[in-house]
Amino acid sequence: MRSLDEELSDLADHYRWFAQVEAAPLSPRYAELAAAVAEDAEVLAFLGTLPRPKRQANLLLGAIQYLHGGPPADGAELRDRVLGDAERLRATMLTRATQTNEAARCAALLPVLAGLPGPLALIEVGASAGLCLYPDRYGYDYSGVRVGPASRAVQLSCEVTGTGPVPGGVPEVVRRAGIDLNPLDPADADDVAWLQALIWPGMDERRDRLTAAAAIAAREPADIRRGDLVEELPGLVAAMPAEATVVVFHTAVLAYLPAAAKGAFTELVAGLPVRWVSQEGVGVLPAVRDRLPEPPAADEARFLLALDGEPLAYTAAHGGRIDWLPAAAALG
Repeated sequence: MRSLDEELSDLADHYRWFAQVEAAPLSPRYAELAAAVAEDAEVLAFLGTLPRPKRQANLLLGAIQYLHGGPPADGAELRDRVLGDAERLRATMLTRATQTNEAARCAALLPVLAGLPGPLALIEVGASAGLCLYPDRYGYDYSGVRVGPASRAVQLSCEVTGTGPVPGGVPEVVRRAGIDLNPLDPADADDVAWLQALIWPGMDERRDRLTAAAAIAAREPADIRRGDLVEELPGLVAAMPAEATVVVFHTAVLAYLPAAAKGAFTELVAGLPVRWVSQEGVGVLPAVRDRLPEPPAADEARFLLALDGEPLAYTAAHGGRIDWLPAAAALG
């Protein structure tokens, strides 16, 4: 059994990695705060009192934003908030989960979805508030190529490199459903406030987009079921319209599953009568990663977009960029 000191040392390494690899390119404030946590023995000790899955950087920093209406100015203020408000912070971190719901990820999903035989029935695992279940309700710009009306409240811009499918329009979606251990309600102000707190400092555009996307989802609620994705998925697939192509998709979800659960899910989805679209960190699905034409860089921070296990593109973690791989040319 590993000692607590060894666990806290690993935790400090996690926060350093998060600061340098995840946060630095996107949010200097979060990079500074995560680096400060890595060097603060008392903040690390507080995290050590939590279950391992609840120690992650996104959850700590999001909970602090949620409770205090914004991020700390620096590491000293973060320390004061953690140690001075430890009980509320602990309760929030134990009851909440990182459920980032970024509608901009639909810009990477749409070219794949639009190429499938319609109409579509969408099932999102790890759906959060379900904001990625509305790709047909948003407008898009792919390096100057517009898809969907410019009048729509949510407009997604995406830089594109390489040769891949260019959507001729948005697909027809006849059913939207999802599964989540703790579904969030886009019509509930407190749930939306939690989602806003998970957005990193300096990303005001994402905040505005979340507000607009949540309003769309509140007007047209999806069927999001509470439960385990492996247990709930077969029944949900069976309930989809017979005339529809059923698409099971997920973005930034499987990394949070234990290895056994992740393996059970991938085995399950491969055996169901569905198309499977994954958008996860490059190391999350080794079988997908191993089909890349070249090994990824050791510090690769982009996501890997795949259809039925075939990698098609690298994508930006929060949307906004697609770098198509050679296999995507066949879908164009």
